[in-house]
Order: sequence, then structure tokens, then C-alpha cells
Amino acid sequence: MIDLHTHSSASDGALTPSGLIDHANKAGLRALALTDHDTVAGISEARCRAGALGIAFVAGVEIEIEFDPGEFHLLGLGIEEVDGQLLEGLSLLAEARTIRNERIVELLKREGIPIDLEAIAEIAGTERIGRPHLAEALMRGKIVRTKQEAFDRFLGKGKPFYLPKECLPFAKALRLIKDAKGIAVIAHPYSLFVSKTKLAGLMDEWKAAGVEGVEAFHPTAKLGQCRILEHMARERGFLVTAGSDFHNLQKPECGIGRTAGGIPVADSFYEELSLSLPGLPALS
Repeated sequence: MIDLHTHSSASDGALTPSGLIDHANKAGLRALALTDHDTVAGISEARCRAGALGIAFVAGVEIEIEFDPGEFHLLGLGIEEVDGQLLEGLSLLAEARTIRNERIVELLKREGIPIDLEAIAEIAGTERIGRPHLAEALMRGKIVRTKQEAFDRFLGKGKPFYLPKECLPFAKALRLIKDAKGIAVIAHPYSLFVSKTKLAGLMDEWKAAGVEGVEAFHPTAKLGQCRILEHMARERGFLVTAGSDFHNLQKPECGIGRTAGGIPVADSFYEELSLSLPGLPALS
């Protein structure tokens, strides 16, 4: 069993990078890709812990991409150079999101809602600050009763204090992944909520642009849908990947090492990836 899509506290996951590897080890995983949102900060720690436990490690990242009317995600798997252009591009995103958080807090204050960045930073701890931390601050300040209420009234898309995230243009994100010697994989394509015909057209465009893979298996889709997506991807010569999109222990449907339908992610997905990334360690 393996997993090619996971998150740590370096982005919005609950476990530290080493804690994530420990959890994977307890679950019996033989390989794991760390694909934090828009950051490679957890890779060094995770790689070190994986090496100590004999788990094959894949350095990765999940970059949010501009897509009308919202965004989609592009996985970079097997990245070798986590500095240079990739780090610079991700740093620009991080700066933009810091500014976004500050603007949201300022908007809330203007409306007389007591909230400050220091309290939010304390809530976030080692995690990257995001809207869930703002929601927690509003709950602690007794402005709302639950985090969900904070999103429903203030922070959700279309609500008074929602501001869109800064995302990278598709071409730039693709170039950053390739420059880092990684393989670009479209993450959970069904999250785009487009028709099968539209998706087929998009897949043709992605292939022509140089995308190498499609994450056909993801826990948010039904297994039958994933089989159809796998067929569409293989018809076009894409590498096919699978993962849990693991974030925390509170979502059993996204348990580490498991994907659509709760089935284990087979070792064969790692072996297929290794054909395109010969530098990956062998499964032990």
C-alpha cells in the first residue's frame, strides 16, 4: 500500500511532516508522496523520517491554478530541486496570502468585529494561516458558535469578508514543476465539476501543454467514476496516479493509503510513477 497525495502541517494538514510519516508507517505504507499546498517546507523533515523508517519517499507539491470560474490543483511529483525558481514562485504565493489574511482582518475590524492577527497566529501555531484559523478566532471571540457559522456568515465564498486566493497561471505552475525536474499531474479532475465532454477536451489541452499525469483515483469521487477517468487518461497516454488527499485523522473516508471506495492505493501506482522518475527509491 502507498499514497501519492498527502498533506502535513507545513500547509493545512494536522500532522507534522515527521508525524505524517510515522502515521504512514503504522498504517503499513511502503511509499508516500508529501504534496503540501503551495509549499515545499515539509519535504526535508519528511524525507529524513521516511529514510529512517524504510519508506520510499516522493517529494511533491500541490499548486493552486487559476481556472475560470475558480481554481484547480496541479500536483508536482518527484521534484528534485526545491529551491530556485520553484521556491521563488511559491514564496510569491505565500506573500500574497499573507496580504489577503491581513486584508480580511482589516475588513472585519472596520465592521466592529474584534479580531487580531496575533491571536490568529497563536491559533495556527506551526501551520500556515488560513481561513479556518480566522474562523477559530471568531468562534473563540464568541462572534460565532461554530467554524461553519463563521464561513456561512463571513468567510465563505460570496460572503461579506471573502477575498479570493492568489493562484498561479497554469503555464507558470507547469514550468515551475518541470524546472524542478518533477512530473506534473492534474489533481482530482472531478473537482472541476465539468461535463465528461468538457473534461475530455481539457485533458487533450493538458496533454498538449505537457502535463504527464492524471490523478484518476481520489476519495471524493465514486470508484466507478475513477475507472472511467482512468480509461480516459490512459487513452491519451497519461500516467495515472492515486491518493488519499490525507489531511487529518478526523476524515476516515480519506484515511492514509486509501482512495475512492476506501480501497488501498496499490503499489503498482508507485511502480508506474517510477518508470517516469527512475531516481525514486525502490520499494522495500
